Amino acid sequence: MKKVAFYTLGCKLNYSETSSISRMFEQRGYQKVAFNDTPDIFIVNTCSVTDNADKKCRKIVREAQAINPDGYVAIIGCYAQLKPQEISEIPGVDAVLGAAEKFRLIDLLDGFVKEPTQDKGKVYASPIEEAVEYHVSYSLNDRTRTFLKVQDGCDYPCAYCTIPLARGKSRSDTIQNVLKAAYEIAARGVKEIVLTGVNIGDFGLQDGHRNETFLQLIQALDEVEGIERFRISSIEPNLLTDEIIAFVAQSKRFVPHFHIPLQSGSNKILGLMRRRYRRELYVERVAKIKELMPNCCIGVDVIVGHPGETQEAFMETYQFLNELDISYLHVFTYSERPNTAALDIKPIVPQSQRAERSKMLHILSDKKRRAFYESQLGTVRTVLFEDEVVNGYMQGFTENYVRVTAQYDPLLINELKTLRLTQINADGLVEVEEVAVEGLIH
Repeated sequence: MKKVAFYTLGCKLNYSETSSISRMFEQRGYQKVAFNDTPDIFIVNTCSVTDNADKKCRKIVREAQAINPDGYVAIIGCYAQLKPQEISEIPGVDAVLGAAEKFRLIDLLDGFVKEPTQDKGKVYASPIEEAVEYHVSYSLNDRTRTFLKVQDGCDYPCAYCTIPLARGKSRSDTIQNVLKAAYEIAARGVKEIVLTGVNIGDFGLQDGHRNETFLQLIQALDEVEGIERFRISSIEPNLLTDEIIAFVAQSKRFVPHFHIPLQSGSNKILGLMRRRYRRELYVERVAKIKELMPNCCIGVDVIVGHPGETQEAFMETYQFLNELDISYLHVFTYSERPNTAALDIKPIVPQSQRAERSKMLHILSDKKRRAFYESQLGTVRTVLFEDEVVNGYMQGFTENYVRVTAQYDPLLINELKTLRLTQINADGLVEVEEVAVEGLIH
C-alpha cells in the first residue's frame, strides 16, 4: 500500500478539492498520511492569489525531497494551470497537472513511478477553455465544519485577478447533487457546512445555461435534516439580492454571517478594478442586512495598493470602511499578476505605501472586530466547539461568527452549546458561561 500526503495552499475551495482528491486515493487503496510521515507520493495543491506562489511551491518541494528523496511529487491547483512549464523545471517535481486534469491524476500518472532519466516534470495541462467539467468536492475530517464546493470558475474579468485564467468559466453543480453531498456530510456527524466556490452567487450555470439560482439552492439546503448550520463563505455584493438576505434572516439553518468582497471604497478605483458595482450599492446591502439581522456579522475583503490608488483614493476607502457597520476586514496587498489588465494601469503604488496602507486597515479591522464583539456581550448564542486544544482551552464560533474560548471539555467537541457571552479576554477571544433555561443547564 503506497502512502500519499497532501499540502494545500490558498482558499477554502482548494481545501475542499484536496480533501475530495485524497478520498479518491483512499478508495483506490492508497494510505493517506501526514506530510512528514515519509510518503511515497506528495500532492501539492497550489494557489495563484497569495503572494510568492513560486517561492512557496519550491519550498514545499524541497521539504518533500528532504523527507523522502525517492518520493513522487505532483503539483496541482491554480498556479499549476497558470505556470505549468515553469513548475515542471523545479528540481524534484515529477508531474504538473492543470485544472482539467487534476481530478484524473491517479489515472494519468499510472502508479506514480519516478523516471530516473527524466530531467524535468511531466506536464498535463490543457488550455483553460477545456476545464468545463464540474467536480463535486467537500472537506472531511479536518475540522468540525465542512467546506462544500457548489460552484467553480468565474466569468468576471476583474483587472487584478487570475482566477478566470486558472479555473475557467463559471459552472455549478446541480441542486440535486449538492443536496446529495449535504446528506453524505450529515451522515458523518458534521454540524456545520460552509458553502464555497469562486463566485457562489453565480450558482446555477450548467453547460453555459442558467438552470437554477443561488436562492433556490439555499432554500433547498435549509430543509436538510442533520446539518445544524449553513454558512455562506463569500458572495459578491451585486449578486447578494434582497431576497437572499431576507431568506437568511428567517431561515432555520443559515446563520447571520455574510462575507462580502468590497475591494475598494473609491468608485474610481472600483472602475479601474472592473468591479460590477459601486460603493452606493455596497452601503445598501449592509443596511438591508442590519435592518433584518441587527446582530449579523459582516466581513469585508479589501485590496490596498491597486494601480491608480492615490493616497486620496485610499483614504476614501479608509473612511468608507470606518463609517460602515461591519465586523472585520480581510486585507489583501495588491501584487502584480501576469496577463492581468491591472499591469497597464498607472500610477503604480510603491511597495512601502502598500505596506503602510495594509497596516492601517489591519488596525481598523482589529477595532471593528473588538467593537462587534463588545456589542455581543451579554447575549445568548449557540457555540460550535472545535477539536483543537491550546493550553487547556478550546475555541468555537457563535452562529454570528464570534470566536469564543472555554476550558477544554471533550464532551463539547463538535457540539452546539447555548452560552452567554460574558467578556473579552487578553487574547481578544470572548469568554462564556452556561445559561439556565427553564431550570435546565444547556
